[in-house]
Amino acid sequence: MTEDYRHDRVGTALAGTNPTVLRRLRAGYAVIGDVQHLPGYCVLVTDDPAADQIVDLPPERQVLFLEDMAILGRAVAAVCARRDPEFRRINLEIQGNTDAFLHAHVTPRYEWEPADIVGWTAQLHHLRGLVTEEHALGPQHDDLRAELTAELDRQLALVTG
Repeated sequence: MTEDYRHDRVGTALAGTNPTVLRRLRAGYAVIGDVQHLPGYCVLVTDDPAADQIVDLPPERQVLFLEDMAILGRAVAAVCARRDPEFRRINLEIQGNTDAFLHAHVTPRYEWEPADIVGWTAQLHHLRGLVTEEHALGPQHDDLRAELTAELDRQLALVTG
C-alpha cells in the first residue's frame, strides 16, 4: 500500500486513489484506520478540502457530517460486536489538533484493553508504545474491510431509504 495518500487524505479520497476508503457517504468518506490496534478503528474524512473544522462547513453540511459520523459509528459498533464478545462501546471524536482537515475518529473500545487505558482516550495506546507494526493495515484486514463496507451499506440504507 502506497503512503502517498497520507499526504492528502481528502484529495486522494476525492480522486478515488485513497486505498483506505470504505465507502462514500453524504458529507465525506468512511475510511479504515491505517492501524488496527483496536480492530474496526475508522475515520470519517470530509469531502471538502477547505474544511479544517466542522464550523468551516455551512450548517446543513455540518448536520450531514455529524449524521455520517453516527452512521459510521453504528456500522463499526455492529461489526465489532459480532466479531469480538469483548467489544465495549464506540468513541466518537472530532479533534483536528494534528491533521488540518475535518475528520472524526470512530474508535471501538474493548474489555481486553489495559485497565489503565480503557477509561481514557485511545490515543494512550500510541503514547504508551502499544501500537506496533503488526497493527498496520494490510491484507489481513480484508475480511474486516468487507464487513465494515457491507454494514455501512445497511446503515446508510436505513437513513436514505
